[in-house]
Amino acid sequence: MPTLPEIPLPATIRSRTIDNINGLRMHVLEAGFETPGRPCLLLLHGFPELAYSWRKVMPSLAQAGYHVIAPDQRGYGRTTGWDPNYDGDLASFRLTNLVRDALGLVSAFGYASVDAVIGHDFGSSVAAWCALIRPDVFRSVVMMSAPFGGPPSLPFNTVHEPAKPADDPIHRELAALPRPRKHYQWYYSTRGANNDMHRAPQGVHDFLRAYYHHKSADWKANQPYPLKSWTAEEIAKLPTYYVMDLAKDMAATVAKEMPSAAQIAANKWLPDSELAFYSAEYERNGFQGGLQWYRCGTSGAFVPELQIWSGRTIDVPSAFISGKQDWGTYQRPGVYEAMQSKACTNMIGCHLVDGAGHWVQQEQPGEVTRLLMQFLQQAKDNAETKASQ
Repeated sequence: MPTLPEIPLPATIRSRTIDNINGLRMHVLEAGFETPGRPCLLLLHGFPELAYSWRKVMPSLAQAGYHVIAPDQRGYGRTTGWDPNYDGDLASFRLTNLVRDALGLVSAFGYASVDAVIGHDFGSSVAAWCALIRPDVFRSVVMMSAPFGGPPSLPFNTVHEPAKPADDPIHRELAALPRPRKHYQWYYSTRGANNDMHRAPQGVHDFLRAYYHHKSADWKANQPYPLKSWTAEEIAKLPTYYVMDLAKDMAATVAKEMPSAAQIAANKWLPDSELAFYSAEYERNGFQGGLQWYRCGTSGAFVPELQIWSGRTIDVPSAFISGKQDWGTYQRPGVYEAMQSKACTNMIGCHLVDGAGHWVQQEQPGEVTRLLMQFLQQAKDNAETKASQ
């Protein structure tokens, strides 16, 4: 294996690889490792990101007394052992196997439980499922930028009812709009999506710069609000990084929003020197590993497995943190509300952080760290109160 360049990390974070994690050689970033016996926090990134996305919050969490572990998840970065081919083993990227990855990593480090699993973007979904399936191990959960509406429901009371059609008409309806559109998750599931981004005309670095900018608070048109329904007319109100023009790929979609040289120079939350690490990793690997996660979600093939937990709720202490300028909170109409009213029974707080778009822990790391510490303390206090009763 070729020697990879060093990761530009704070001095208190180290990089290492752990063998035999559910078939993976998993690359992790680690902080607070100097003191044995600390309580553990597991941080799970989303798309198109890396463990590196947690670099700004890890030192403070470690300073507060935690052993903080952030892996490059299956399909990403320096973790190996996953199939990079579109026609490869898709089932290994399904949500329950991603939970198994997380469980295996925690166990390898010698933890029977962690104080919290904290996930961002697609990592939020993995974190939610960790807490739902193994609440004994994942004793609290923080979901960031992607709310969780609960497991898919089983068809109910169907014995005397006619069967409903399985296909979602939303795609035909989006394509039939006066301005024809398509949903990004189904685009990400196409065979050509990886090549569109990996071989983007502007190059991977500028593609990622425009993508991150477009979904951040720096893009001033990000002023999200709840949508009324899962209909073409409503979700077409989402920005083009979620509901794309039908004829455009993602590289062309975000190229229109490429920030100016002055804006790039002024960017403090993701300077070019740090973006260069992302672009080098994605240049090396491509995007297919992360895109496989979307394919598992859009195929429908893995829904029956998830229906095993139909009707189950997340009962451990939970919280949600997102950027106030993040459309991700509302991209699936009703899910943000369902998370608070149905999916989670022990929700301590929902926080929308001003001055942050989708990349909340990078755009506003100080406020995110404060909210995480507040949540962890509340969860601890609640557990102690319950134990004393």
